[in-house]
Amino acid sequence: MSDAFPVKGMDAVVFAVGNARQAAHYYSTAFGMRRVAYRGPETGCPDEAAHVLESGSVRFVLRGPVRAGTDLGRHVAEHGDGVVDLAIEVPDVEAAYEHAVAAGARGLEEPYTLEDEHGKVHLAAIAAYGETRHTLVDRSNYSGPYLPGYVAADPIVEPPKRRYFQAIDHCVGNVERMDEWVDFYHRVMGFTDMAEFIGDDIATEYSALMSKVVADGTRKVKFPINEPADGPRKSQIQEYLEFYGGPGVQHIALATNDILAAVDQMKAAGVEFLDTPDSYYDDPELRARIGEVRVPVEELRKRRILVDRDEDGYLLQIFTHPVQDRPTVFFELIERHGSMGFGKGNFKALFEAIEREQARRGNL
Repeated sequence: MSDAFPVKGMDAVVFAVGNARQAAHYYSTAFGMRRVAYRGPETGCPDEAAHVLESGSVRFVLRGPVRAGTDLGRHVAEHGDGVVDLAIEVPDVEAAYEHAVAAGARGLEEPYTLEDEHGKVHLAAIAAYGETRHTLVDRSNYSGPYLPGYVAADPIVEPPKRRYFQAIDHCVGNVERMDEWVDFYHRVMGFTDMAEFIGDDIATEYSALMSKVVADGTRKVKFPINEPADGPRKSQIQEYLEFYGGPGVQHIALATNDILAAVDQMKAAGVEFLDTPDSYYDDPELRARIGEVRVPVEELRKRRILVDRDEDGYLLQIFTHPVQDRPTVFFELIERHGSMGFGKGNFKALFEAIEREQARRGNL
């Protein structure tokens, strides 16, 4: 609370989608999320429909236009389905907004209050990279399902007995000028650098990128920021920027307590994950580097899960294919055992897997 810009954590990831009803069904069935709230024409919102889904502390808000001529519809037409808002919960919206704007942030919505029979929510919004925004939320005096204007909604399908994931680990942005946005988070939110990956850290034979990770002091909110680096062919960041039409959120990492069970269930529901070649698991250096982990390497091989270790512990991770037709937004599942890293030892294998998919699309 002594920070100039204290945060409580991620409040919601808000998506603009072409069909909110179908997107809500996908994330319910394939990601095991529970729908908890809805807003649309039936509730007095004539221009859009929005479904709110949760899994543990993870909250997705899926907004879709229901008529032509709206800014939301324009956004979907230009960018495809994607993240428009990384909402952050703060203890004092007015103080956070004033600090952000004084530090150079572009204000989008000055502090305001929404109220209904469940209490009050205080909100404001500032601009981030591209058309992404950060809504600042204080819901400490609210007991409703999401925000005033939304009504409680039943699950679309019966949720799994055990959720697949329970928290947002980090949210990755792809931009054209990384240092500019790293400086933005330093100035505006008081975030500090958590990691930096440059040069050979994050390069393959064909392409390269640079990445810095900024985070708040509690490490509850972590934002890796990527930019393309020069290489003989098109990097995954360049592909994203081209197909998304500018900077935006590349992927959301979801923290899980059981990555094996989550992958098994999500695959059974139709989620496609990036493939990792057998050579990754056959490499004797891998086994020497990772030491003992909670599951045999052969079980990781079956599911193509990656593993990495650092001085604090180890992590298990896997990445989905893009979840829409454009090669833009995808997801990561991550299971941490002490490590607070981002799988640096897996970068080469991961980016080679992404490049194989780029080649299939003709975009390498």
